[in-house]
Amino acid sequence: MSTSTRPTTRPRRIDDALSQLVDSLLPEIPLSALPQDHDFSDDDQAITAAEEHHHHAHLERAWRTLETHRGSGTEPSSPAGRRGSFVSEDVNHAPDLIKRKLRRENASPEKIVRFSNLYTRLLTQPVLSQKWGILYLLYKLGETDEEQPVERSRSPLMDEGNLHHMLGRGAGRPRRGTVVESEDDEGPAVSSSASQPPRVTRESRPQRPSSLRRDWEESTERASASRASHYETGDERDNTASPTETPASHARSAESVENGLLRDLPFNLQGLSSTNLQFQSPSVLKLPLNLPAPIVSLLNALAEPCLLYKELAGFVESAEGGLVNQSLRAAVSNELRSYLGLVATLEAEIRQALAAIGDGSTSQGVRKGGVTLKRCLVWTRDATMALRLMSLIVEEARDKKGGQLISLIHGFSSSHGDPFVCAFAEKLLAHVTRPFYDMLRLWIYDGELSDPYKEFFVAESDLRTTTDPRRTASSVWEDKYKLDDDMVPSIITQDFAKKVFLIGKSLNFIRYGCGDSGWVEAYSKEASKELRYGDTATLETSIDEAYKTTMARLIYLMDDKFKLFDHLRALKKYLLLGQGDFIALLMESLASNLDRPANSQYRHTLTAQLEHAIRASNAQYDSPDVLRRLDARMLELSHGEIGWDCFTLEYKIDAPVDVVITPWGSTQYLKVFNFLWRVKRVEFALNSTWRRCMTGARGVLGSVEDKVGPDWKRARCVIAEMIHFVCQLQYYILFEVIESSWDQLQAEVSKPGCTLDDLIEAHTKYLNSITHKGLLGSATTSRYGASTSVSAKQPEESFLSQLHHILKIMLSYKDAVDGLYSFSVAEFTRRQELSAKIETRTAQGRWGITDRDMLPRRANSRGGVSMASTPDIRPASAGPDGIDTPFSLSAQDLAADDNMLASLRVRLRDLSGDFKSRLTILLSDLSYQPDVDMRFLAVVMNFNDVYKPRRRPKPTSGVRDRDREKERAKRKAAASAATANAGTGSGTESSREMRRERSAGGGPESGNGNGGGAAA
Repeated sequence: MSTSTRPTTRPRRIDDALSQLVDSLLPEIPLSALPQDHDFSDDDQAITAAEEHHHHAHLERAWRTLETHRGSGTEPSSPAGRRGSFVSEDVNHAPDLIKRKLRRENASPEKIVRFSNLYTRLLTQPVLSQKWGILYLLYKLGETDEEQPVERSRSPLMDEGNLHHMLGRGAGRPRRGTVVESEDDEGPAVSSSASQPPRVTRESRPQRPSSLRRDWEESTERASASRASHYETGDERDNTASPTETPASHARSAESVENGLLRDLPFNLQGLSSTNLQFQSPSVLKLPLNLPAPIVSLLNALAEPCLLYKELAGFVESAEGGLVNQSLRAAVSNELRSYLGLVATLEAEIRQALAAIGDGSTSQGVRKGGVTLKRCLVWTRDATMALRLMSLIVEEARDKKGGQLISLIHGFSSSHGDPFVCAFAEKLLAHVTRPFYDMLRLWIYDGELSDPYKEFFVAESDLRTTTDPRRTASSVWEDKYKLDDDMVPSIITQDFAKKVFLIGKSLNFIRYGCGDSGWVEAYSKEASKELRYGDTATLETSIDEAYKTTMARLIYLMDDKFKLFDHLRALKKYLLLGQGDFIALLMESLASNLDRPANSQYRHTLTAQLEHAIRASNAQYDSPDVLRRLDARMLELSHGEIGWDCFTLEYKIDAPVDVVITPWGSTQYLKVFNFLWRVKRVEFALNSTWRRCMTGARGVLGSVEDKVGPDWKRARCVIAEMIHFVCQLQYYILFEVIESSWDQLQAEVSKPGCTLDDLIEAHTKYLNSITHKGLLGSATTSRYGASTSVSAKQPEESFLSQLHHILKIMLSYKDAVDGLYSFSVAEFTRRQELSAKIETRTAQGRWGITDRDMLPRRANSRGGVSMASTPDIRPASAGPDGIDTPFSLSAQDLAADDNMLASLRVRLRDLSGDFKSRLTILLSDLSYQPDVDMRFLAVVMNFNDVYKPRRRPKPTSGVRDRDREKERAKRKAAASAATANAGTGSGTESSREMRRERSAGGGPESGNGNGGGAAA
């Protein structure tokens, strides 16, 4: 190499210092490494000449390194930044290499600490601008002093012979002959298993001049280069020679085959067929025949990146998949371009080596150039691993998309032990996650879902065509979007995903449901920022801020603009009967109308009475918006129903309040109102009857106390029991259930940070508590803990069904008491008529009551007819002493009245017993409920132990018991039919049937003579 390449402006002092540094780092050349055909007189002269040449070559390389770094800058697009081709210029890279070397060679950390201190001092020096290049040069020069093989770098071109390529990023194509000189350091050290031969050292080494040969002669340089070539060849031969000697012809043939394979290798690495290696299919590469086993082994290893590149190139060229899949293709394409840069560098090295063969007309040029199949395999090691990882990702990502694909790549990054795999997966994630973070940013700042390929973990569900139109508004919150757990990537947690889902759904609801799109746009402009992978702290902060802001805005709109809590209070007042004066006035005004059949009710009448109740009560002071939503209507009519059974109040809810008060919630409110309205109706009816009894006791009823006094006493006691039951039931539902549940609702919605989902959940819990504790949603349990069974022998009824039966009994008892009252009034009227008739007769001078007036009573008594205590006063049929008056009564009328009183007594007695028995069963079921409040209701209704609740007997559901019951019922039906057929016959036939029944039942047969003869 000519010395003209060295700049003439170099300071002599720097040249001397660098020469001494290189001389101190170079190892001594052993005597055995010298070529046998050297031209020098003695061995010392030959060793001196070889060392001079070796020293000169390394000094020139050091100067080129320093000059290259002084005149070149770091470009992001240059190959220096590509992993696997050149070492990236990083101020921390060379110190890390030196620290690893010191850690490997020294057991104690003292030298590492000392180097760290010196390195810190070096960074503070502003004079040196290429600190990284100096440290890396010292590191590479220090490797030549090692007696053992050093650890190889993973970068493909990290060998000393190509150091100038790695550092000279802007210098273009390397100059000819530079790779040839690199063989001194490398030799067979490419293989990690190769061992260095023992070196012969001398006792003393001649000190060479400090300034090296600006006047170096061309002839001496050529001779030294030639001798160095012989030395390096011999050194490599010693290291790579096989135990068995191979003939020279076979060696030349193998070298020529390897040269041809090297010439074709760059094409194969790019997925192209060549003369020696051809692709039969995208997954099959055909190797030449009759190759040595070592070369076949190397080709098998080199075929892997060829096939992987061809497969990945086909994946990149395809156009199927979503945005995340397309981003993966772009990331793979970038890595393939870096790989092609490595292939281009290898191609340049191979061409230089092959050109050296042409210049020297010898096959040793390849070895001098350091390019072999084995070295190509080492140089492509990292690239092959990267291709292998990308191929694995592509293969497993065929049936995945969106968050699933991100989770797949993140799995390599977070749970793989190889640092290279983790770093490579992180680099891929930075590209692949860009579409995901774009969709995330649009969702949490605008409330819009931009996901054409269904890759985001928030999915938009299509509304069913059969959806109730009243649910369309609430579907914006409940049914429009859903969280797809399968699409949540592993880079975020489930809680984080739920928070993100709630933010976007809230913004979308504010925009479309609440009509506040202006605020959403202003918020998006103010808070929107770019999101990217790796910036976890910024992402979490952004999500937390967006969550707080959107939730506060949504709650403010629901409370201030749409008056959600005012509507909840109105529902409690009007549908849950919290406004007592309004309900009392409404019931009084509607009582006369609702007693008529349901099909005779008119809507305008109901609304007029509703308006009257509002104006006459404190409800008139409520908001007009609340009052206009209140309406009275009739439910679906059924045959025979009266107005009480079909009347209901309705509170109309509009969007967006129907998100909280859903149609299901409105139905629950309607159920509770209908039940409370029925209880209130029973209370109203019993109170009316009680007032009539109390007022009648001081007038009409007192006059007939001798006849119906005991009946009224029993009736008043039963009515008092019924009123007590109704009052305790209303107290329990209105206060223990509704008021306590309302307090819990208020506590839930007043919590700081309450969200709309929290409001919905609290309101749903509020309604469930009312329907459960209010005896609307619970079922009784038997003493054995069995659930309700319809097929059981004694099916247990729900609490609601039991209450309905008890309320019906109360209304029936009220009707019977009204009948008794009518009878009492009629009896009072008859007595008043009798008194008036007696007074009239007495005024006429006749007897008030005669024997003839008592005759019909005696006749009826003889006929077995029970007469009333009032005599039958009838006028004479014809005669001067008889007067025909309108007050005359017949004996038949008096007999009918007596029969009516008897039937009323029986009915009152039966209804009273039925009420007490059903109430006892209800109290028994309540006493064994797990809910404390329901057990408390049983205590309140029976605080003085008037009723004796007991557990129900265990139902008999055995097969034999059921068969016996059926057989007994059949025998009773047959006996009843026989008795009915023989009702008009003789007593003998009746006796015969009775004996036949006893005979069928297995009982003893006994009878009189007539019966026996008939039976015979």
